[in-house]
Amino acid sequence: MRSAMALLGLGGEDDQDAARRAELARWCQRAENEFVGVPTGVLDQTASMCCVDGHVLFLDVRSGRTEQVPFNAAGAGLSVLVIDTRVKHSLGDSGYGDRRQSTERAAHVLGLDALRDVAPDTLDDALGRLPDDLVPLVRHVVTENERVLESVEHLRHGRIADIGPVLDASHVSMRDDYRISCPELDLAVDTARTAGALGARMTGGGFGGSAIALVRESDRRTVETAVTTAFEAAGYRAPRLFVAVPSAGAGRDA
Repeated sequence: MRSAMALLGLGGEDDQDAARRAELARWCQRAENEFVGVPTGVLDQTASMCCVDGHVLFLDVRSGRTEQVPFNAAGAGLSVLVIDTRVKHSLGDSGYGDRRQSTERAAHVLGLDALRDVAPDTLDDALGRLPDDLVPLVRHVVTENERVLESVEHLRHGRIADIGPVLDASHVSMRDDYRISCPELDLAVDTARTAGALGARMTGGGFGGSAIALVRESDRRTVETAVTTAFEAAGYRAPRLFVAVPSAGAGRDA
């Protein structure tokens, strides 16, 4: 992203143009896909380019449409606690690419452009037409899309705490159906919930990395202590804990 922003500057381009920044995110995705060889989506790149302060970004990957949804956790007495398990992972070497290929194969079997075309009320029928190994993957993708829409609807109405159960359901689906979690992530999520988090889930491409927990600010220290203690008891490396604040995307210094 830094190099891309520098090139925009050298070319005299307006780096604040929203459409241009979204296009740049697609270029960065293409560089990862075609030159690095990692079959990533475009979410991270778009977030890096298009996020604004005090909002979360709702992205429709197919159309490229974005919506800035207000997100003031502190105003609601809440924090988004990031639990970095410090388990290193590489999307190029992990099962990420396998999951991507399997979901594409499932869409092909169903005669669809993408699994987002499976309507929730036709999910059972679709699953019945798939080989057993693809069933849980498709179930995750379809139900996760619905959870995203549910979360966005809560946030549009300022109901931040209501996304807690959605986060919980999302992690269970990623752990059991999509199978991209790991013991450290599961421990972080389960411990945070037990210690008082309203909801928690792993985040990112899986097989390591971080989890997030939605916690009441008054409970944050308790959750942090519980997670750190649980990792020590399990013999895991101490996690890194910090609060995430929705901020603006990449930019150039004046």
